[in-house]
Amino acid sequence: MSPSTSPRFFTAREVARHCTKDSCWVLLGTRVYDVTAFLRMHPGGEALILGRSGKDVSLDMEGPPHRHSENARRWMEQYYIGELERDSGTDEAQTVRDRRKTNEPTEGMTAEKTTDKKMREEDEDSPFNRCSPVDLDKDLVDWRKPLALQVGHLREKYDAWVHQPVDRPIRLFGNPFLEASTKTSWYWVPVVWLPIVFYLSWHCYTTLAKGTTKLVLSSEFSIPIHKYVFPPLFLLGWFLWSFIEYCIHRFVFHMKPPAHNYYLITLHFLLHGQHHKSPFDGSRLVFPPGLASLVVGSFYVILRNVLPEILGMCMFTGGLCGYVVYDMIHYYLHYGSPKKGSYMYGLKAYHVKHHFEHQRAGFGITSTFWDHPFNTAIPDEKF
Repeated sequence: MSPSTSPRFFTAREVARHCTKDSCWVLLGTRVYDVTAFLRMHPGGEALILGRSGKDVSLDMEGPPHRHSENARRWMEQYYIGELERDSGTDEAQTVRDRRKTNEPTEGMTAEKTTDKKMREEDEDSPFNRCSPVDLDKDLVDWRKPLALQVGHLREKYDAWVHQPVDRPIRLFGNPFLEASTKTSWYWVPVVWLPIVFYLSWHCYTTLAKGTTKLVLSSEFSIPIHKYVFPPLFLLGWFLWSFIEYCIHRFVFHMKPPAHNYYLITLHFLLHGQHHKSPFDGSRLVFPPGLASLVVGSFYVILRNVLPEILGMCMFTGGLCGYVVYDMIHYYLHYGSPKKGSYMYGLKAYHVKHHFEHQRAGFGITSTFWDHPFNTAIPDEKF
């Protein structure tokens, strides 16, 4: 709802009726929100919101156990649909409300404006008034046009803007071909890469099984490589990929581009900034094919130059499998609903906090392992 539009009014009885997955409303003070579209995205899972449907969630937003960030409050404003009728539970209030519907349109508009103004004055100090309504028409960029060529002009405002997420699809380029090349459906990752993983695994294992592979240390001394070395090398490659992914995420995706450099700002937005601006744009939750091929290819070249070819291939295969698992888990963390108390439940909460509150910390996707030695772990909070 646009801030300039007069709010609709709902009774408590009307709000309470919307308590299912198909239609879920909550209250924040006297403000009414339709959070149906957010159920699957909520880091705490659908059940936490459904259990509070039709109720005031002000205390839950403030915590404990978890105090929601200003970005979370700003995000919630996108689902605002109207106001709760004062004393709406009484029959008298319902009668007054029915009578008001029969009044002249001008009288109704005047009454709504007066009531809204009075409510805002009375509740000026309420916690939910700290929320910042999202008015996309007055944003720093024009959302009706492609964003790729606009964000560089934000200069020193870019970093704050890109870390204020919105629930809105992003269009990067005006050219349909270029725009299509930036999107990837999640299922194409396993469809393209898993057959390659299976083939390389078979190739590495059968090559080692021949018993002719040796690690040459000198002209007179070499170590035969047994076929059972393949699983440890595979897992080592997977582990190495997790470190590479952490470094890319932290030092490339989360670099703070210089405010005066139009091109670095644009590059940052294309690589990862657009994902933080619109974290639930499903078509951009996995690596685009071109970028994925570049990362995977570089990983292979490095290993091939460091290790004997077949050993490097074994580690590369494990790293490639780790990449596929990473991308699939990333997608699930945004759209899945893991069971409360499970490992994936905690990882989802951890990752979504990275989007809404701790953008400079918490880089773990499949694991938080590297966050601890490098001191980028998000403070532990319960949901």
